Amino acid sequence: MRDPDVILDVLFEDGLLFLSIRNIGSRPVHRVSVIFHPPIVGLGGAREISALPLFRNIEFLAPGREIRTLLDASASYFQRGQPEQIRARISYQDVHGRRREASIRHDLGIYRAIGYVPKRSDVSGGG
Repeated sequence: MRDPDVILDVLFEDGLLFLSIRNIGSRPVHRVSVIFHPPIVGLGGAREISALPLFRNIEFLAPGREIRTLLDASASYFQRGQPEQIRARISYQDVHGRRREASIRHDLGIYRAIGYVPKRSDVSGGG
C-alpha cells in the first residue's frame, strides 16, 4: 500500500484554468492546506482564489479523491498580469498523525498560447 501523497495540479479545459487538490496515494489524509506564493487572484479579478477556505483546511481527503475549483478564464488571467510562476506548499497529516509537506511549482505560462474552441451554448434561440 502506497503512502499518502497530495498534489496541487493546474488543469486547462476549453480555455478555463482550474486548480485541483488530489490525494494520489492509497491512504486517506487529514487537515490538508495549501499556501500559494505568490497569492493568486482569479475569477476576472474578483477574488483571491488562494485565500478560499478550500485551501485553508480540508479535514479529510480520501484516497484517489480530487477537489477542484475554477481559477479563471485563461485569457482573463493573463490579461490581468497574474503570476505565471507559482509555488504551492501543501501540508497534511497521514492516518497516524504524522505531518507531511510537499512543494510543487507550476508554470502557468505554458497555457498562454494554447488554442481552443469555445463550447457552444446549450441555450436555444427559440422563435
